[in-house]
Amino acid sequence: MPDSVSTTLRFGALALALALAGTATDAQAQSRRDREAAEGLTQRMLEAEGRYRQALVQLANDDPAGMDASNAALEDMEDVMLACEKQRACSVPQLLTTYKRLLKADADAQAGQGPGEAGIDGPDGGLPTADVPAAASASALLAEDERFKRMVQLNPAVQASIRRWLTDMRVALMTSHENYQYMQHLMSPAFKRSGLPEALLFGILAKESNGRVHARSRAGAAGPLQFMPATGRRFGLGPDGTGFDTRYDPRQAADAAAVYLNERFAQHGNEIEYWLAGYNGGEGRALRVYREAAGRSFWDPSVYNQFPAETKDYVPMVIAAAWLYLHPEEYGLTFPKIDTRPATFTLERPASIYELTICLGNGNTRDGYMRALRNLNPSYEADSLLPVGTTLAGTTRIASLYKRWCVRGERADLAAELVNSDPRAAIVRTGAIEVMSVGDTPAPAALPPAPAAPRPPQVAPAAARTHRVARGETLGSIAQRFGCDVPALAGANGLRAPAYTLRLGQTLKLEGCSG
Repeated sequence: MPDSVSTTLRFGALALALALAGTATDAQAQSRRDREAAEGLTQRMLEAEGRYRQALVQLANDDPAGMDASNAALEDMEDVMLACEKQRACSVPQLLTTYKRLLKADADAQAGQGPGEAGIDGPDGGLPTADVPAAASASALLAEDERFKRMVQLNPAVQASIRRWLTDMRVALMTSHENYQYMQHLMSPAFKRSGLPEALLFGILAKESNGRVHARSRAGAAGPLQFMPATGRRFGLGPDGTGFDTRYDPRQAADAAAVYLNERFAQHGNEIEYWLAGYNGGEGRALRVYREAAGRSFWDPSVYNQFPAETKDYVPMVIAAAWLYLHPEEYGLTFPKIDTRPATFTLERPASIYELTICLGNGNTRDGYMRALRNLNPSYEADSLLPVGTTLAGTTRIASLYKRWCVRGERADLAAELVNSDPRAAIVRTGAIEVMSVGDTPAPAALPPAPAAPRPPQVAPAAARTHRVARGETLGSIAQRFGCDVPALAGANGLRAPAYTLRLGQTLKLEGCSG
């Protein structure tokens, strides 16, 4: 940040703090009009803060427009502070926290560290996100915030949701946690950079998809965080030109969700329930209800009953899952601990994710690795045959098991045989054809045996079927097309495992093929 901006910010904060620190108000004694005016000033302050942070991004990118934008945002903040001093029901100390946050951001910038970046695992990148204020951080919202604790302890809707997660939906909760562990390094950085609670990310993931990146609703929502097509397009998600819909990509979906929730913070402040109501039922409805509520909480009957049943269920279920993510021991939960250290591995023989799932085995897990491979490689279909040289994302454990079991050997061959088997080949006609009588007509009397027919002349066997290898074809894809057994097809053509290298235009004998 340029020194002029930093100096302006510090002096502005100090001057206003000294001039206005003694202001005190009693909001309960003021009229509704005063409260609405005060809320309008708070909203203006939040919007100015958002513009200031966007200006910081411009300055970081050497955009000269950033200086003017940052100065204009600071001037707006000062105007709001002065107006707040004159407006009954407006809390100057509350608005001063905005300056404190920006001063903290300035200190981080001067130290060469962006806000919220310390301790983040995984690479940076993704969509730019504005920081949610410290009051909305994970510790404040989901651990130290007394309002949230009371909500969990005393709110019957949240308690009922906790009960559901711990009974009928316990398996879904445990599965969601296991799936999230594999994707945590991809999804959590966007929330951490923004100061958003990671537990909130887990709660949304658990309720939306149980951590399955290819989940899709009847309404058209898709991906681990279930973005609708139009909302996804607003945040850069959708078809990428290769046939892949990036709503299914866990990293990009989390980046978009962080930006989306930051927008909800700008509208609703720390009222997480309204954030979630907007996420589930549309931000338009949530914003309208919030403005009409005039400060009443989501749980107020006059507010709560304006939302559809789905949203009334969704909000407490996400909050309950987030709470259980943070406090499993209080409820006797032991989430599975699995080795999810990320790693990549390169295929040394053609294989599909289905085939890899078979040859990898369980590897000391309950369910094996198909879901992990699907989630970490969302652009590949499970039954698509991937060529030699394809690099897949996995874990160190998966990479080790691949080398041991999937490159060569009986289990690798068995997995390929199972995946390439054709059920149609099992339909075989056996035995002689029996002549049955029709209706009441008696069967004709047995006739004396006819003289043996002369044996037909010997006919030379038909030439073996062949196939000329086309561009992009592999032995596995050819075997799948013609219903062949891969090892038998390889043996008939002198091809050696595990690569089964083919040449363009090579003629293959289709021995042992049914298609």
